[in-house]
Amino acid sequence: MIKPWRRTRSQQGGSYRVFSVRTDTAISPRTGESHDFYVIESRDWINIIPITPDERVVMVKQYRHGSREITLEIPGGIVDPGETSQGAAARELLEETGYQAENCVQIGEVNPNPAIFSNRCFTFLARKVKKVADPKPDQAEDIEVILVPLSEIPELIRQGKIDHAIVVAAFHFYFLGTQAR
Repeated sequence: MIKPWRRTRSQQGGSYRVFSVRTDTAISPRTGESHDFYVIESRDWINIIPITPDERVVMVKQYRHGSREITLEIPGGIVDPGETSQGAAARELLEETGYQAENCVQIGEVNPNPAIFSNRCFTFLARKVKKVADPKPDQAEDIEVILVPLSEIPELIRQGKIDHAIVVAAFHFYFLGTQAR
């Protein structure tokens, strides 16, 4: 039977704009040996599936430094201190796309990568979104807003044109009909 590891030490490492790194030393319950583990601490993340009245998804294209590629994604970002995840979803939607929703409802939640991340990612659905402003991306963002027919999303995932894991997870919640929490 798998058992939790007992942490014997935790040491803070580098701290960066969107995350910090810590080293945990823990004892294996199976072998009794001590091992170091590196954990990326980040605030929670959100993403949002915004759907227009004519059933198109408001998506963004942007360059990602990790993959060194331009990706096709839904709007998303970090939950700011003092902000709710739902508030962050509405804010990110407006900032990145200029679209706004009357309401957004949480339809899912995942751990982005439990091997190294300490945070959660919450997925929201917003229907009948409307363009109300020009996008106002952060200084480090260069975003192109595009509208994609909702019916084309599964094929774009199958073809690998949408391959951001958290975006694929978000559409998984949507297409499985996961009920809002």
